[in-house]
Amino acid sequence: MNLNVEIYGAGAPLILIHGWGMHGGMWGEMLEKLAQHYTVHSVDLPGHGKSAHIAPYDLDALVASVSAYVRQNNFAQPLTVCGWSLGGQVALRWAQHAPEQVCKIILLASTPCFVQRDGWEYAMPSATFHAFEQDLQQGTERTLKRFIALQVRGSERERECLAHLRGSLFGRGVPQQAALRDGLVILRETDLRALLPYITQPVLVIAGDRDELVPIAAAEYLTQHMPNARMLQIKGAAHVPFLSHPDELVMQLKKFMDYPQ
Repeated sequence: MNLNVEIYGAGAPLILIHGWGMHGGMWGEMLEKLAQHYTVHSVDLPGHGKSAHIAPYDLDALVASVSAYVRQNNFAQPLTVCGWSLGGQVALRWAQHAPEQVCKIILLASTPCFVQRDGWEYAMPSATFHAFEQDLQQGTERTLKRFIALQVRGSERERECLAHLRGSLFGRGVPQQAALRDGLVILRETDLRALLPYITQPVLVIAGDRDELVPIAAAEYLTQHMPNARMLQIKGAAHVPFLSHPDELVMQLKKFMDYPQ
């Protein structure tokens, strides 16, 4: 499995899983601050950053790739998984697939279901999502630049966050077109609502109150439907709270990781 993972710091293991179209170098100050306390494993998902594409490319295949990395490296203890956006869905499925590997879960700007459907309105309208898929066919770089603008819209530090994302977006190359296309299929088709009651690990659900991609109601739903979940709302944050509010986020993550739940 050719999965690129960069390791920082020392201490209990923490794995960071990025969102669609991004890579493991997007985390900014939060990664540096966490590495002062933990061994942080920052993943490039397949087809992103320096990781090779895989086929088939679906949610279970992404989970298998990170699970295999842990198994191959003989982690001495179960780990905490922090997933952002699509990475949150990987984290949830991983916790179900290999509960012996995952002891705690942090969900950043995540949702069980990204696209609206019958009985689920806390998500992006299907027509909007379809238009985004069509845009990707017209140009990868243009679509990704538009996407990062949506991620920071409304944030207290919108200009700073956008500058960081623009500066690091292609820092590890352009994501592979197939991975982007198949990743959108994952976002369109995945619905993890039925899975939530079976996630028994402690879960910290973190949501920005200005997130235009994942409504706050989706975070509330996650929290209400997992038996050991609690929610943290970051005021003034959009879809990238780790960039806009790194100090607050690291403080809350340390509390969650360091103390028994």
